[in-house]
Amino acid sequence: MIDIHTHLLPSIDDGPETIEESIELCKIAANDGIKKIVATPHSKDGVYEAKSDKILEAVDVLNLKLKENQIDIEILPGSEVHIHEGLVGNIESGEVLTINNGGKFILFELPFVFIPPGTDKFVFNLKANGIVPIIAHAERIAAFQKKPELVSQLVKIGALVQVNAQGLTGRAGPGDKKCVELLLKNRLVHFIASDVHSLTGRPPILSNAVDCAARIVGEEEARALVCHNPEQIINGLDI
Repeated sequence: MIDIHTHLLPSIDDGPETIEESIELCKIAANDGIKKIVATPHSKDGVYEAKSDKILEAVDVLNLKLKENQIDIEILPGSEVHIHEGLVGNIESGEVLTINNGGKFILFELPFVFIPPGTDKFVFNLKANGIVPIIAHAERIAAFQKKPELVSQLVKIGALVQVNAQGLTGRAGPGDKKCVELLLKNRLVHFIASDVHSLTGRPPILSNAVDCAARIVGEEEARALVCHNPEQIINGLDI
């Protein structure tokens, strides 16, 4: 399995503070059958401004530590970017990291309470510039919970959708679970990821959520959300 949304680099955002904690998180992920993890620190959200060079350096250091500890996981670079004007330019300049630094897929975060006016044009503009936006933790956004059809509209324009594992398992609450199940039934989910932040927060475990998804879309489609689809995008390929 491949986890495309994580906060496990130490001392960069609201993820772990030490590399020892990062290593422990990777051990948990490895035991769950995860082989690759995209590190996606918060960027351009008004609080955290993770720099590309710092992310790339932290990824290299963590990969080295994982080899030293014989943990069979590869960390890939990325970021979780808050929606903002100028994102295309930030990507082209290298100021903002795309998934696996491939220049094509970007994990972006919308406000939790409302969808900013012009988001559809924003998504269209990214696509027109060869960049595919992936909506992070769609089930947590209140506007999507109230009007799931808004997700469908953005997907039709070209956005992809990521949901959190805990939304499926019910640990995040009934609102998240109801929303993610509806999105799955309507085939509006492309990725399940952990969105892990710490040892006490969301764990880097995907297998339980895959089992939940399989009861809705079948085992083959559920596995694709953590295997085939993530594999495609880290290689810069369309789903």
